[in-house]
Amino acid sequence: MRNWVPALIMLLAAGGALAQRHKFTINTETPEGQLLQQIGEQEDPAKKLALLEKFAAEYPKHEAIAWVYAQTVNVASKANQFDKALEAGDKLLALDPEDLETAHAALKAAEAKRDPATLIQWAAKVSAAARKVAQKPKPKEEDEVEDWKTAVEFAKQLDVYTEYSLYAAALQATDVNQRIGLIEALEKQNPESQYLPQIANLRFIAYLQAGQNEKAVALAEKVLEKDQSNEDMLLAVADSYRIRKKDPDKVLAYCAKALELVASKPKPEGVADAAWQARKKQLSGRAHYLAGLTHISGNRWAEADKELRAALPGIADNQTMTAEALFYLGLANFRMGERECEPARILDAVNFTKQAAAISGPYQAPARQNLRAFQSKCAVR
Repeated sequence: MRNWVPALIMLLAAGGALAQRHKFTINTETPEGQLLQQIGEQEDPAKKLALLEKFAAEYPKHEAIAWVYAQTVNVASKANQFDKALEAGDKLLALDPEDLETAHAALKAAEAKRDPATLIQWAAKVSAAARKVAQKPKPKEEDEVEDWKTAVEFAKQLDVYTEYSLYAAALQATDVNQRIGLIEALEKQNPESQYLPQIANLRFIAYLQAGQNEKAVALAEKVLEKDQSNEDMLLAVADSYRIRKKDPDKVLAYCAKALELVASKPKPEGVADAAWQARKKQLSGRAHYLAGLTHISGNRWAEADKELRAALPGIADNQTMTAEALFYLGLANFRMGERECEPARILDAVNFTKQAAAISGPYQAPARQNLRAFQSKCAVR
């Protein structure tokens, strides 16, 4: 006697939506039917997975194979056998590209595997599948419209979830290059993703940590077009422009904005007072330093003198920056005092230059040369 049982009835425990999608009948008088029945009745995850793999190996052309792959994704994931889950997910999507519930389950398996390369691959794959479903035209048959609406809405939500998946993984990543890879994958998948602005600062810092300064500056330039609330980005772009001798007015504007932010921002919760004061001092020093050097390039000696003097306390821990600031302070004061041989200015020029000449580095030799010139010209020791 042939016993035909709808899979929907026999396999309710597997999950309603998946069972409904992959409908088939089984004949328990056949070996494959008996195996399907064992799969449906088996409660032990390890044994169930073994039966699913056995069926897939022996009956790869069976009408129930899509259901078997879907079940394998779920059962293997619960057993932490994520590679098996993803392999089954690949095979299922090849058969049924519109099975977004299983695609979602496979994406969750990729997340659980905690391998950024795998997650990037699956986020892109699931996003592509979801977008195809979301773009399906409205059916002509009225009784199909509600199902179409449900499918399209789920597809749109799943597409957004793939972005969130990359975003969340980037937040959790401890390897800076992996973090960059995840964020860049997110941008590639959707350049307008709602999660990109939320992770912009983390991305900026990651680029700096990885030594990818050009990418850091490019990102900062893009962010600053809409939002000038990040002092680190302001100073990074200002420094880049100064080095390239580009748009000195913007350099000065960004330095001024950074100083304004440093003065007005409240101490973040959880940050010690001493650490916050040290950071403010360092940022202020860098902003004054960049502004001072920009004024030097424009021969605005008085403005340069003011900014570089203000910079010294905040850059004291950086020998190279300090030597450069002292060197140009000497030059600026000499230029302002040389016409009348104003003693106070020349004396400042000599003192600043002496300090620069005492610091090993690229400014030591030119500082010593300037010192001799300053002393001989105005007879100051």
